[in-house]
Amino acid sequence: MQAQEGAAALVMEQPVVDTEAMTIAAASPDALLPVLLPNVGGEAVIEGADTVRSDEVRGLLAAIRRLENIVEEETVALTTGKKIDFDDFSARKSRSMLEFVRLMRARMHLGSEVEVTEEIQRLREKLERNRSVLEMHYDAVREVASIIVKAIKEAESDGTYTGRTAQDGK
Repeated sequence: MQAQEGAAALVMEQPVVDTEAMTIAAASPDALLPVLLPNVGGEAVIEGADTVRSDEVRGLLAAIRRLENIVEEETVALTTGKKIDFDDFSARKSRSMLEFVRLMRARMHLGSEVEVTEEIQRLREKLERNRSVLEMHYDAVREVASIIVKAIKEAESDGTYTGRTAQDGK
């Protein structure tokens, strides 16, 4: 703690440096080491950072779009009545969602990117539509299953435990 306070005091006690005088002193042949060096490659560093950032954005957008495509494919298959391998869709969505979550955690600073935000919003809408269609499908399956269970119970029953009205067909 004291070392940190001492270092902070040293930084605060440093005199203000005249940068123009330093560059002149650095240019003279007698100067051994200039105190302030011009940032010659400053623009290249910024461009490099922008390139890395744009690569990160492109990677995150690609992951979001892959997940969108899987969700949309499943939703279309459900709404058109095509035969679906739910295990396959579930595994693909899980893998894609895991990839998306990992990328988002590693690149939280990209959450403020407009394009990323728009893609996430579009993904959210597709996921909500998918959830709605899956819920409707699940409700239909549950209703059909209850009809089948009821039919099996009636077929197996000999009437011993049912009331007289059920035996008479009423």
